[in-house]
Amino acid sequence: MNQDACEQALLDSLEDLHLSRRERRDLKHLLREDELTRQDRAWMRDRAFELADGRLNGDGEADGVLPTTEVLEWLREVMKLLTSKELNRPAPPAPRPSTTQTRFSPGNGPLEMIRDQLRRARQAIDICVFTITDDRISGEILRAHRRGVAVRIVSDDDKSLDKGSDIDRLSRRGVPVAVDDSPAHLHHKFALFDRRRLLMGSYNWTRSAATQNSENVVLLDEAVLLTSFQAEFDRLWERFS
Repeated sequence: MNQDACEQALLDSLEDLHLSRRERRDLKHLLREDELTRQDRAWMRDRAFELADGRLNGDGEADGVLPTTEVLEWLREVMKLLTSKELNRPAPPAPRPSTTQTRFSPGNGPLEMIRDQLRRARQAIDICVFTITDDRISGEILRAHRRGVAVRIVSDDDKSLDKGSDIDRLSRRGVPVAVDDSPAHLHHKFALFDRRRLLMGSYNWTRSAATQNSENVVLLDEAVLLTSFQAEFDRLWERFS
């Protein structure tokens, strides 16, 4: 808060012992330029009382002592402004620190991010990927399924027939799986964990994605994207299951 500017605004309004509409608007603007802290409010209140006391006692004023009623009315208007709802709205909540993370391959960064999220999940895992051939990932999916997490997988029908695909093996172990039945490919690569975290990116859930390809994954918890991707998963699951 600019104390010098606020004090000058108080002095200007005290000249005619009236906080006019314009003066009230200007003072309110000054007070709202920054967050008005408890200390700022206390300073304004104390300074207004000091100025009012000075005018009541004629301190430094050629005009002498001013009428008590008018000074008190001016002080009442200032106090009314300081306690107005416009200046006392709760401060907006601090923005939540971003939890977005990224990993890139070649390298095990994306793989370890996927495995970590599979381990952390406690209630639900929805996976929508082109293919799964990396046993390190399918092993974590099975462990999540065995500890009671509700796992669902949607994948591409053609890729599920590839040598090394783990889709059929996961299905045989009791993991609910749906494959698309269209002539086109289901090329998504995303997963939702406990409906609170979304993992997405170009990364195929294969060993070559970790050892050879230039790929990426992004982990985030942005509500709008979570809702959108969950709706897309549910739509595909209903269509293909």
